[in-house]
Amino acid sequence: MSEDILINVTTMETRVALIENGLLQEIFIERHNHRGYVGDIFYGKVVRVMPGMEAAFVDIGLEKAAFIHASDIAAIDSDGFETRADSHPTIQNLAREGQFIVVQVAKDAMSTKGARLTTHLTLASRNLVYLPRSRHLGISQRLEDDAERQRLLQQLHACLEQEAWDESGGFIVRTAAEGSGVEEFCEDVRYLRRLWAKVAQRIERTENISKVYGEVPLYMRTVRDLITPRVEKIRVDNEKSLLEIQQFLQDFIPESASKLESYDGDRPIFDLYGIEDEINKALGRQVMLKSGGDLIIDQTEAMTTIDVNTGGYIGSKNHGETILKTNLEAATAIARQLRVRNLGGIIVLDFIDMMDVEHQRQVHRALAKALEKDPARSSITGISELGLIEMTRKRTRESLGQILNSHCPVCEGRGTQKSVETVCYEIFREILRVARAYENDVLLVMASQLVVDRLLDEESNTLAELQELVAKTVKFEVEPMYTQEQFDVVLSG
Repeated sequence: MSEDILINVTTMETRVALIENGLLQEIFIERHNHRGYVGDIFYGKVVRVMPGMEAAFVDIGLEKAAFIHASDIAAIDSDGFETRADSHPTIQNLAREGQFIVVQVAKDAMSTKGARLTTHLTLASRNLVYLPRSRHLGISQRLEDDAERQRLLQQLHACLEQEAWDESGGFIVRTAAEGSGVEEFCEDVRYLRRLWAKVAQRIERTENISKVYGEVPLYMRTVRDLITPRVEKIRVDNEKSLLEIQQFLQDFIPESASKLESYDGDRPIFDLYGIEDEINKALGRQVMLKSGGDLIIDQTEAMTTIDVNTGGYIGSKNHGETILKTNLEAATAIARQLRVRNLGGIIVLDFIDMMDVEHQRQVHRALAKALEKDPARSSITGISELGLIEMTRKRTRESLGQILNSHCPVCEGRGTQKSVETVCYEIFREILRVARAYENDVLLVMASQLVVDRLLDEESNTLAELQELVAKTVKFEVEPMYTQEQFDVVLSG
């Protein structure tokens, strides 16, 4: 299984694509005038405490006040380190209005919600995550090999002894550290020690709301987080970014430095790999399957629903085998679409109904296996009596659709609009209301071209009866700027 990382940097935005066996698996987009804040540390001010929600709003200098739950506020002991208690204190005991606190963004603002905050601070390097206010030493749950977990923990302890680490602070070994040794850990420890010293100094000197630490740019984060032994090439189309990545690789991952390539071809790098087409497809509702079936994906405020259909696929065996084949293909496609579109929160999957219990188990296993490749944490339920699988996927940033799309001003995000026939009948009812309220002999209807055309054609008989009923003349005027749903009935001289 080979992977490539493509990095496209322009003056407007940075885009990073992860390609696996020629297929787009993940796309990351950071617009320079609207970059995310996940990982950034702020010196913020509590502006409102809400006991009923066990939460508080914190002003960190963004457009919307950020949100922090009581469970995300660490109790600090006299030495400045987090303490663990059997029962969590109430929000009133943890925060008060006007209080200044140091917080880190855990989730970016989405839709009408502000950013989600935590006081459990972390700083990431290539192999380690530093916990400056904790004494915990641990390993990423995604590293499943017990022998490797034990070896990495021993390497970390050896590193801390070698570095004479007498400072407090905990570490978590990242998934990317698999196969690393003492020296790699020591390089990260030294880097994180210097970084935290600078951040702590800024916190000490800060008196007003401000950012005290900002995460590195997207292209540096993705190289730090995505490089694994499976990655064969890292292609970058920007010289300045290339040099920064090159320096980072030489300092921290020298064995991967040879994988870095400069791309200066005539065609844009994303066009060369067909990424632009994949992005456009990921903004649509329908995903076609090779078998002829399809997925229908609908994202709402509360949840995302994915419906599996057989489409034109009729199979060559019995009906049960046809459904099984479609559902198995859909399970793999769903896992990929979740990553490409970065869908998170509650997700409900409606597979085609399967009567055979063994078929249900096969589809469930296929979905679970496909989700193992996803770096975002997820959990899935079994198939319910209604044939649904409910799942959650961790969401820390906006989905691809939320980044690239905006609500339609015509339908206001519904995805549909009133039919021309419906609008015509609304106009008839409005004519009746206006005719009863005013004595003018002539009424003027202003509407879109499609609506006026229907009124004068298919609805002409109804219109004639209505004019006779109200004893008034009705005239029409096409208003080019009106949407299909907009109209006005006004008095005319």
